[in-house]
Amino acid sequence: MIKVLSKETIDKIAAGEVIERPSSVVKELVENSIDAGASAVTVEIKNGGTDLIRITDNGCGINCEEVRTAFLRHATGKITDADDLMSIHSLGFRGEALSSIAAVTRTEIITKTEDI
Repeated sequence: MIKVLSKETIDKIAAGEVIERPSSVVKELVENSIDAGASAVTVEIKNGGTDLIRITDNGCGINCEEVRTAFLRHATGKITDADDLMSIHSLGFRGEALSSIAAVTRTEIITKTEDI
C-alpha cells in the first residue's frame, strides 16, 4: 500500500539529508553566521554536541517578525527565483538548515538587529 508520509516524517527525512551529526549542525550554523556578515563567531559544545551546541556571532541578525519564517523549509533571504542561482555569493541558500535542525533538536534562537 502506498501512503503519503506525514509532515513530521518528511521533515525528519529532510533533516537527515542536511544534519548527519552534531558537526553538521555546527557547520550549517557557522555558515549562516558568516553569511550574516559576522566577524566573530563563538562555538560552544557540550558532550560532543549531543547536549548543547551554541553559536554566538555578531552578524546582522534576523528581524523578529521574520524568525518564524526562517524556520520554514525552503525559506531564505538569499534568493528569490531560479535566476538568482547563477549569482550566489553565500555559503548556503536553500533555506533548509534551520528547519532541519529544528526537526531533530530542541532549538532556541536569540537574535538582535542593529536597530534594536
